[in-house]
This record gives sequence, structure tokens and C-alpha cells, in this order.
Amino acid sequence: MREGSLDAPTRHPIPWNEPDFYDEAKLDEELRRVFDICHTCRRCLRLCDSFPRLFDLIDDSESGELDTVDSAGFKPVVDACTLCDMCFMVSCPYVPPHEWNLDFPHLMLRYRAVEKRKGEGTGFVERQITETDRNGRLACHFSGLANWASDRENGLARGAMETVAGIDRDADLPKYAAKPFAKQAAESAPPVNGDAPAHGRKAVLYATCFANYNTPSIGHATRAVLARNGVETEVVYPQCCGMPQLEEGDIARVAEGAKKVAAELGGWIDKGYDVVALVPSCALMLKFEWPLILPEDEAVAKLARATYDASEYVVDIAGKEGLAEGLSPLDGGVVLHIACHARAQNIGRKAAEMMKLVPETEVQMIERCSGHGGAWGVRKGNFETALKIGKPVARQALKADQPHVASECPLAGAHILQGMERLAQEGDPKPPRTSQHPIELFAWAYGIE
Repeated sequence: MREGSLDAPTRHPIPWNEPDFYDEAKLDEELRRVFDICHTCRRCLRLCDSFPRLFDLIDDSESGELDTVDSAGFKPVVDACTLCDMCFMVSCPYVPPHEWNLDFPHLMLRYRAVEKRKGEGTGFVERQITETDRNGRLACHFSGLANWASDRENGLARGAMETVAGIDRDADLPKYAAKPFAKQAAESAPPVNGDAPAHGRKAVLYATCFANYNTPSIGHATRAVLARNGVETEVVYPQCCGMPQLEEGDIARVAEGAKKVAAELGGWIDKGYDVVALVPSCALMLKFEWPLILPEDEAVAKLARATYDASEYVVDIAGKEGLAEGLSPLDGGVVLHIACHARAQNIGRKAAEMMKLVPETEVQMIERCSGHGGAWGVRKGNFETALKIGKPVARQALKADQPHVASECPLAGAHILQGMERLAQEGDPKPPRTSQHPIELFAWAYGIE
């Protein structure tokens, strides 16, 4: 046996249909096995709040070891995990194929799945935050009212949201578009550049709930950049990828959604279209999580093989056919945050590679967790912890002092800005007022507004 592993990490399918997966005694046995290894190693101490909670729990026990820790104390450790996958992909030396076979995020998922089956876990009101499709459809119809109510300056409405739904009144919340991106895209399409080297490619954009309901500008920028490069595009959005439900341990619902989306996108793949997901969390679901949940489903496997992250697809064009001419320098440099769910795809720093294609533009990269963690990061009791975890990122971004802050994860980008605002109040330079997805900056470099 080697100490650690130099092999590429591999992941086993999630046996969520097997009875043993939900056996509480066997779950506790596995938790103790893994937690003991983590407690001995401590390499992930600074990754997220799960590990400090775990180590304090053990250190403060009677024996200083797991044998005197009550299993009830494990829940706060599980609750702090955001399923970012960074411990598995980056830090842990004991992931498969190492014989110790650690997969900390999927063990946390198993715990939540057991809670879900028992009717425990996240409360009914808090779960409503994760109903992104329902919330998006409703909020887009009343976007003015929704955006007014969710504004941080609206103390009365945000106070009520904190009391009723457990959403921290100080957490920045996404705004809603007046019309979903998929509907906007159906009304018009950018002209395809027939002289571009990549002319002939076809791509279907999986809109994702965030780009569809909250930030259509990501979708429009992606579509415009691809059209400039000769790529014919269609926009499809059957439903959310299920990441919010995965975080809650509702694996059966994720599997149901995966089958539906794979069936619809599979028809486009058969017609020669690539699939481009506009947000890295969703690309991660399509490429990796769905095939681990449904390992025997060929439609899901076909979709995984055909899926690209948005930045990854532009870099692929640049490397194989070459980009269309017309890129110009941006008005200043870029601080680029590499999102955890982009890193977890194991494709390299594609956003950085893409932005470095823009001439005479300085790109300063930050490769560390923003601390947000999806719905986790906006909840009362988590928000201040999320800011603390992301403080090193905010500090690096402020120190870089560039006019553009970008992250492939829109939630991470907004969270970084909040961290920068907090530091600015302490006397640091004033941060930029907005953050962008890198594809939006790339579109600007093409002169596309």
C-alpha cells in the first residue's frame, strides 16, 4: 500500500437503489471510517467549514478520538458540506483507486439521502428556495416586484424573508429577468458568420435555470460569440439539472430529471449538435453526476460525452479550427475566479485559457473557493461563514485592483463582490460594482454588447 495516490481520481457509481445505501448502522460505520482518516490527515482543514467542524468535534471529545464522539454530532459536519467536490478532486490523497476509497462529498450525499427517506433534513419552507424552475417561472412574471422584494436595501421584505424562509437579510440574491432566456432566444437569433474557420459546427445551448431566469445575458453572450465563430445554435431548457435537489439528498428526483433532459437533448445530439451548458454546476451534473446516478442509462452517457462547459467549447474551437478575427483588448485587466464546479470537471482552467485569447488584456487568476455554496450560502447561520471562507478570494481580488471581476459561477461572482464590499468598508479600495461571466467579457472583446 502506498501513502496517498499519484493516480488520477476515479469515482464509483452511487448505489442509491441498494438497501444498504440507506442502512443507518452501515452509514454510521462508513462515516466513522472516513472521519477517522480525515482526522488523521487534516489536509482539507482550510477547504470548507465541514472539516474544522469535524476536527473540533473529535478534538473536544473525552478521548480526543472518534470512539467518544456521539454520532448525533456528525450532522453539523454534513450540513456544512456544499458538494463542491474540491476535497475529492484536489486535496484528498485517498480517493479511488487508492484502497482506502474515500469520497467525502458522496458520503455527505448519502447521509442526506438517508435523512430525506426518514423525512428529516431541510425543512419544508427552506426547501422552497431550491425549487428554481417554479420560482423562476413565477418571479419572471412579476420580476419588478420580485427584484424589489429581494433587494438588500429593502429591510422590511428581507427581514420577513429571513424570519419565514431562513434567508439571511444581508445575502445578495439573484435578480430575475422579465422574460426567460429560452423565450427571448426563440424570438431572434444572431447571424452566423459563414466565413469563420469553425463554420459548420452546431451547438444546442442548455440554458440552465440561472441563465434562463436570472441572467439571460450569459446566454446571449454565448450565442453571439458562437455565431461570430460560425456556430449555429439552438436554445433548449427542459428543466433544471437538479443540483439544488442533489444538495438536499433527493437523488430519485435528480434521476427522474436526468432522464427527461437526456431524452430531449439526445435528439439534438443525433442531429449533430454539441451540447453547451452555460453554468459550470450544470455542466458538472450532465457530465459526471448524472452518469454516476444512472450508470446503465445510455442516453445519459451519450449526453455526458457530448457536453461542454461554455468556456471549454470556445477553447475547443480555438484549438481545432481557430477563432474568428475581431477580438480587441478590454478596457483594463480581469480578475478571474475559477469556480469549484469548473475545477471539478477536470478539464483544466478553460476560462483562463479563453480570456488569455483576448489580446493585450491582463488576466489575474484566483483558484480558491468563493465560499458561497449555492442555496447553502444564503441561509441564516451560513452566510457569515460563507463570507469568512471566501475572504481570501475577496482580498486577492481587491489587491489585484482590476476593473473587471469575473467568475464562471454567477453566484460566486456576486458573493465575491459582497466580500470585497466588506473589506472596502474596513478601508480597502472600492471594488467594482458588478461581476461578469467570462463569456460576457469575451463578447465585449468582440465588440458585442
